[in-house]
Amino acid sequence: MKNSILIIGAGPAGIEAAVILSKLGYTITLLEKENQTNTNLRNKMLLFPDFSEAQTLVETIDAELFDSYITLHCDTEVVNLERKETVWIATDVNHKTYQADAVLLATGYTPFNAKRKEEYGYGIYNGVITSLDLEEMFKQKNISNAFGETPKKVCFLQCVGSRDEKSGNNYCSKICCITAVKQAIELKRVSSETEVYIFYMDLRMWGQGYEELYREAQEKYGIYFIRGRISEAAATFDGKIQIKSEDTLMGLPLKMTPDLLVLMIGMEPSKGTKTLAKQCHCEEEYGFFKSLDPIFADQKTNQLGLFAVGACKRPMSIPDVLADARAAAIEVREYLEDLNSN
Repeated sequence: MKNSILIIGAGPAGIEAAVILSKLGYTITLLEKENQTNTNLRNKMLLFPDFSEAQTLVETIDAELFDSYITLHCDTEVVNLERKETVWIATDVNHKTYQADAVLLATGYTPFNAKRKEEYGYGIYNGVITSLDLEEMFKQKNISNAFGETPKKVCFLQCVGSRDEKSGNNYCSKICCITAVKQAIELKRVSSETEVYIFYMDLRMWGQGYEELYREAQEKYGIYFIRGRISEAAATFDGKIQIKSEDTLMGLPLKMTPDLLVLMIGMEPSKGTKTLAKQCHCEEEYGFFKSLDPIFADQKTNQLGLFAVGACKRPMSIPDVLADARAAAIEVREYLEDLNSN
C-alpha cells in the first residue's frame, strides 16, 4: 500500500474518488457525518433526463464502495482540519483524530431553506411545499393537497434561493430548471388531468437531453410555462393558496389558486463545507470551496495536499460530480507521486 488519503464526505463525489484511488493502491479513510452514504441522492425518486431510479444509482455506487479496500466511518462529523509539517490531521466532533498525506474534501451541499422566503409561506400554508417534499410524495406514491385530494392545479416556482439578491445567493443552482420539468412530467404521468404551470425567469437547460425534455413537457404533456416571478402567496378562506404574479411576455398581471405551490429550492454549501472552507482559508464569497483555478486546477486548493471535489465547490449535476471525482483522483495521485519522488 502507498500513501494514506482522507476523504471527507461519502456522497457520489467522495465515493467515486475513493474507489478509484483505492484501486490504485492507496489507503483510504472515508468520513461521513450522516448515518449513511449518499444522503442527498437518497432524497430523490427519479433522475433526469432519463427517469432512471435514484435508488438504483445509490445501490450501484455503494456496491463499488463496499467491494473496495476503504475504511468508512459514518456518524463522523469533522470539525477541524489542519496541516502539520507534511501531513493533514482531521478532528471529529468526538475529538478523534485522523491523519493522512492528502485530503480530498467532498462535503457537498445542503438544500436551501424555503422558510427564509417568507413571502411564499412555506411552513405557514399547507399548500406550499418544496421540490424535495414533492420527491418524497413520489416515493410514497401519494400526490395530494392539504385535504388528501389529488391536486387539480399545481404551480412550480423556479429560483427559490438561487439568483436571488434578497437571500444572498446570486448564483444559479443549475439543476432546478430541469428538475421542475422532470417533476412536472412525473406529475402528469400520475395524474393526466392535473393542470401544471411552471413560473420561471428564464429556463436554463444545461445538459444533453434537457432541451428535448422541455419540449416534450409542452408538446406531449401540455405543461404550461409562464415567464414571471410569483410575488407572494397567501391562504384563501377554503384553505387553498392564492398566488400573485405577472406574465412578463404578455405584460399582464396574474392571480391563480392552485392546490399545490412547489418551490424549486436551490443548493447552498453544507455546514461542513462552510466550516472547513473557512478554516482552511479556501472560502469563496458564498461559502463554497474556492478552487485554485476553475479551468486548469479546479480540483486543487491554495493549500498543499488539500483538494476539493463536487458540489462543495458549486452546484453540480450528478454526471458533473462523477466526472469531477475522476479528475480529482488523478490530481491527488499526481500530488502523492511528486511528494514521494522528493
